[in-house]
Amino acid sequence: MNDAHLHMIFNHFPIIGTIFGFAILLAGILLKNKSMQHTAYIVLFVSAVLGLLAMRTGEGAEEIAENLNINHHIIHEHEEIAEKFAIILYLTGAVAILALITSVRNHPKAKVFGIVTLILSLGSSVLSARVGTSGGEIRHTEIREGFSASENHDKELK
Repeated sequence: MNDAHLHMIFNHFPIIGTIFGFAILLAGILLKNKSMQHTAYIVLFVSAVLGLLAMRTGEGAEEIAENLNINHHIIHEHEEIAEKFAIILYLTGAVAILALITSVRNHPKAKVFGIVTLILSLGSSVLSARVGTSGGEIRHTEIREGFSASENHDKELK
């Protein structure tokens, strides 16, 4: 397996994990269910760890993609969004662990860490959608803005 393959394996987990983590945490807070909240904190932390693995394989994947004559601008745009996503994702994972520890210990600041984690996970979820779309556009021309199936079909016939 090369970095491009590893990148494609790891990059889905942080995207899906942050969205699920946010939803589980929101439900856990609304229902005042600590088990759900704890599950969400763990999901968000694991998403951050897997995000680190996706970032570490991204550079190698970029080199392979550029050797396939993929437009550097599209790759660079994805890289820029991914770097922003990584920062908020790592922060979300770190605060999620603090929220888990404070919640398990029934610390008075547990609710504060829970709300901060919820806000960060919302931001992570929004950016995860953007990074996932920009990554998909690298190889899936059909999802790029301005794509026309009829124009693409006409080019293939020529």
